[in-house]
Amino acid sequence: MGNLLGSWRFKEPSTVEECDSTWGSDSEGDEPAAAGDDSGVSGSVSPADSERAAGEPGERSPQLTDSPDSVPKMKRSFYAARDLYKYRHSYPNYRKSRQPNEYRNLRFYLNKIPLVPDGIYIEEILTKWRGDYDKLEHNHTYIQWLFPLREQGLNFYAHELTQEEIKEFQSTREAKRRFLAAYSLMLDFYGIKLLDKSGNVARAPNWKERFQHLNESQHNYLRITRILKSLGELGYEAFKAPLVHLFLEESLSHNTLPSMQHSVLEYFVYTIRLPATRRRLLRYARKHYRPPHGFMWGPPPKKRGGGGSTGPGAAGSEHPLPRQSNRGGGREMSPSAGSRIIVSSHDAVVYQEGAGGGLKGGPSNMAGLEGALMMAGARGERNEYNDIVPL
Repeated sequence: MGNLLGSWRFKEPSTVEECDSTWGSDSEGDEPAAAGDDSGVSGSVSPADSERAAGEPGERSPQLTDSPDSVPKMKRSFYAARDLYKYRHSYPNYRKSRQPNEYRNLRFYLNKIPLVPDGIYIEEILTKWRGDYDKLEHNHTYIQWLFPLREQGLNFYAHELTQEEIKEFQSTREAKRRFLAAYSLMLDFYGIKLLDKSGNVARAPNWKERFQHLNESQHNYLRITRILKSLGELGYEAFKAPLVHLFLEESLSHNTLPSMQHSVLEYFVYTIRLPATRRRLLRYARKHYRPPHGFMWGPPPKKRGGGGSTGPGAAGSEHPLPRQSNRGGGREMSPSAGSRIIVSSHDAVVYQEGAGGGLKGGPSNMAGLEGALMMAGARGERNEYNDIVPL
């Protein structure tokens, strides 16, 4: 019986539609959001919303032509959708490591061990790095330690989270306090301030300077995806929607972060686990997206005969289906211990040794890899960093 049960694995989706259950359980259909509920964020509105909404003169997004032939045809990235599907479903085919659980992420946050390879403790980062924007921009080893995940990044010295470690982390007040301080540190780097313990955010006083940098430094979009994922893993799922809404507002409504539009819609929104919250955010985005016919993230067209879309996403219950593993070969494989790892595309940009830049190389060494990753996501092309990468 044990061998029989062990041969079953969850079937991973093979299309974008199967990865996305956002609209599958939408009882409201394709109706616009009710008045006053256009924020995409549940609960009260932050005090800074009115300030942001006022914006600056001329901040509106440019009104592009409405001709469908005037813009290049785009499609959603399957590899982005699959990566975020796995995250939202807690990595259904994850295999527990045979290595002893050393709780390195928790010990780092308790200031007992430094991050590797730099040998820096968390307290030094929190007290000395705030406002040191050059260091935060050009050092590429700290982000995996500050925001750990249950997937391997490309700082191979950093350790994946485990379920046991997550439980310990969430019950340790000191670790949670430092984690929120690290989140505030990165928000400040991006020109954003954390307003309260509910996760509401607003522009920081130096937002113009920092937004200009963020608009030009697109490898930070990969970092933001990681930060959002880590918030969800460590008990701060509710913090995601306010940040994602701010990015939607700035990129679509005020045009202060135009380079971020694709990343916030293709990646940031889909780190949120609750479909209803994703729907609210996407309704806001659809209202402000230009040109309107280019919006790709709305509900799928209904089939004739009243039938809905099919696949795991159709029912709206984001639960993958079991399948028998292909032991005789084929493309669906699990990494064998010590020989292969799963690498997220969002962390591929920090790996520079292969490009000759070293772990602390500047942006010039990263431009080619970053551009390739972002363009591959925009066109829906194959991205090798999403696959199993041999060591």
